Amino acid sequence: MKAAQIVAPKEPLELKDLEMPKPKESEVVLKVKAVGVCHSDLHLWDGGYDTGSGTFMKATDRGVKFPVTPGHEVVGSVTQIGTSVSGIKIGDQVLVYPWIGCGMCPACKAGNENLCDTPRSLGVFQNGGYAEYVLVPHFKYLIKISGIDLEGAASLACSGLTAFTAVKKTKAGPQEFLVIIGAGGLGLMAIQIAKAITKSIVINVDLDDKKLEAAKKMGADHVVNSKSPDIVQKIISICNGKGAESIIDFVNAPSTVKMGLAVLRKRGNLVLVGLFGGSAEIVLPTIPLKAITIQGAYTGNYQDLVELVELAKSGVINPIISKRYSIAQANNALEDLKQGKIVGRAVINP
Repeated sequence: MKAAQIVAPKEPLELKDLEMPKPKESEVVLKVKAVGVCHSDLHLWDGGYDTGSGTFMKATDRGVKFPVTPGHEVVGSVTQIGTSVSGIKIGDQVLVYPWIGCGMCPACKAGNENLCDTPRSLGVFQNGGYAEYVLVPHFKYLIKISGIDLEGAASLACSGLTAFTAVKKTKAGPQEFLVIIGAGGLGLMAIQIAKAITKSIVINVDLDDKKLEAAKKMGADHVVNSKSPDIVQKIISICNGKGAESIIDFVNAPSTVKMGLAVLRKRGNLVLVGLFGGSAEIVLPTIPLKAITIQGAYTGNYQDLVELVELAKSGVINPIISKRYSIAQANNALEDLKQGKIVGRAVINP
């Protein structure tokens, strides 16, 4: 089978002929229909994360081994099943929950495999969906999907799930102000989810007017270009002069965190999601004096994804697939994403 693999950080992906996987016991093989092109794939391709303090967090230090087939937003049809598989049959259309854990640590035992101490995530620590076929290590990670666009469903496994978890963490309520920083695939998904489950007043911030136009179409009540020299005052004025109750930062760069803290009102909640990198200086007394909460959000658990799929089936959210690539165009897909040429989400159709 064909697979596009990262053979080494910052090197072009190589299209390889790999042996067809054969499932054992609880394993399942899927014919990949679509796989999302995610910013996490870029970090894997780069070999890690820039900490902004002169050091680099290497992916290999986290347990990644090259070569590896990226791609964790996978949707496809079941072609082979192991001898112990139940509830899944050949021909089923399924979405993969990719955040696979060790099954033994406290997080896994609590049902939060996405926060596992020693993760085995698909497309990161084991071969993923930039391939014609993918081996899923257990049928319990599959969710049957019907009644929704299959390509759009792929993005639910990461960008959708991450946005869903971040919105829930804000605990935003009706008519409260929720600032969403970033209008990429994650931000656009979060706008739809926030309007559906929080009924809050959504303010979207981005530096690209085309993306802000898309945000408006997705339901944002207000959009603000972050290039504006008085960006902080513009946001605060929208929030009745008091600032926002909640902020989700899907960029998480030094400049966006600084802006977020500046527009966060007393008792506010800042949820950091993006992996842009860098470091931020925080005036420490303001945290207790304003009684603010700063927390991170990293994907979500299997049950969160089940809930998100139901939202998609009800038509509440509609993932935007703006570009499609063949598996031979995997490098082009990642380059386009890196250069900001993709509005919404892109997929590879192996």
